[in-house]
Amino acid sequence: MDKDEIKLNDDYESMTSKNGWEKKLVEELAMATLKERRTTRRWGIFFKLAFLSYVVALLVLIYFPFDPMSLDKGSDEHTAVINVEGVISSESKASADYIITALRDAFEDEKTKGVILRMNTPGGSPVQSAYINDEIYRLKALYPETKVYAVIVDVCASGGYYIAAAADEIYADKGSMVGSIGVLMNSFGFENAIDKLGVTRRMYTAGEHKGFLDPFTKPQDSDIVHAKSMLANIHKQFVDVVKKGRGDKLKDDPLLFSGYVWTGEQSLELGLVDKLGSSSHVAREVIGAEEIKDFTISEAFIDRFAKKMGAAMASTMAEISGFGLGPQLR
Repeated sequence: MDKDEIKLNDDYESMTSKNGWEKKLVEELAMATLKERRTTRRWGIFFKLAFLSYVVALLVLIYFPFDPMSLDKGSDEHTAVINVEGVISSESKASADYIITALRDAFEDEKTKGVILRMNTPGGSPVQSAYINDEIYRLKALYPETKVYAVIVDVCASGGYYIAAAADEIYADKGSMVGSIGVLMNSFGFENAIDKLGVTRRMYTAGEHKGFLDPFTKPQDSDIVHAKSMLANIHKQFVDVVKKGRGDKLKDDPLLFSGYVWTGEQSLELGLVDKLGSSSHVAREVIGAEEIKDFTISEAFIDRFAKKMGAAMASTMAEISGFGLGPQLR
């Protein structure tokens, strides 16, 4: 073999070896890339499943909240507690629907030895309060062995006391605010403001007094008389309910039904409450069942979500201003 052939052969082998090395490198890079993509896809699936599991678990906890007090602990009796908290209205967590449902569940539970209404409310709708008051008496008649105790936390005023009056006994802290046995209906008058602004109010009604609560129209004397008579009628209903529930325990004081609020100590002297004490004290010392089971009905998730997103803003403003509301036990 001459020198030229030897050189040509060496060049060929060199090229073949070089191409083989590059091919191997490309293959290794391709395999590494494929492996990395597979790993990334697997982690992606893992995190998606983990997130989905988290969402499912969150929804389960929201719709079916875990209550350690609801665990069956054998044959031990318990004290049922129902929170009446916040403004009493058909749209709140202190609505008659929620409270009555909780009351029925508590009374129907065979292990319930006594029921505590833990009161922390400024009042609200007289209708909702009356529904709850009536239901307490109905359940007490069905389950005469199960006593109801109202325990006042910070405040139990107006509609709250309307409910508490149906209890067999009422307890409070010495610093609690109790009473406000009166009826309130408020609004604003803008008739002078729209005159100064040059605004013309147009309201068309059928019925002579249909618009008597319109804040942009000056009320007639007959409108004021009618509104006061309506409030007086509701106030009488309120007073009758309190007298029915408290009976001879009430002291003969001319200011008792004036709408004043009293401290727990003053309420004790006036007969509005029976004793001073907390929920745990009543459960342990009065009912005799220290174990407490909470029967309070929680708001649905969609309701809480809507309120957080501002859906309740209009009703809240109306509640604060007094527009669109009937008489209030506050």
